[in-house]
Amino acid sequence: MNKDLERILIKEEDIKRRVSELAKDIMKDFKDEELFFIGVLKGSVVFIADLMRCVENDVTMDFMAVSSYGLSSQTSGVVRILKDLDFDIEGKNVIIVEDIIDTGTTLKYLYEYLKREILRN
Repeated sequence: MNKDLERILIKEEDIKRRVSELAKDIMKDFKDEELFFIGVLKGSVVFIADLMRCVENDVTMDFMAVSSYGLSSQTSGVVRILKDLDFDIEGKNVIIVEDIIDTGTTLKYLYEYLKREILRN
């Protein structure tokens, strides 16, 4: 065990099992369709990699960096896009992969932002 950790809350096997279950749900919902995963940096990186390895569909991935915290540990309510997508998502099956959702402010903003960008094109 890592010496910096007091205890492990969720066992590695449990996380792997749950990622596999999520992948099966995604494959069931999207059959053989192509998927576009958007990972919200930086917290989603390891999880999105694990999830992509379990999903058998064709998957394209890109990342966005979004901030509503600044230097604080509490959301400011103001969301900023620090890194936008490099690929067009119009007409694609998009799955946003975020690490921790507390207030939902960032995810709501991101969802609305992506909808506006699609409609603008």
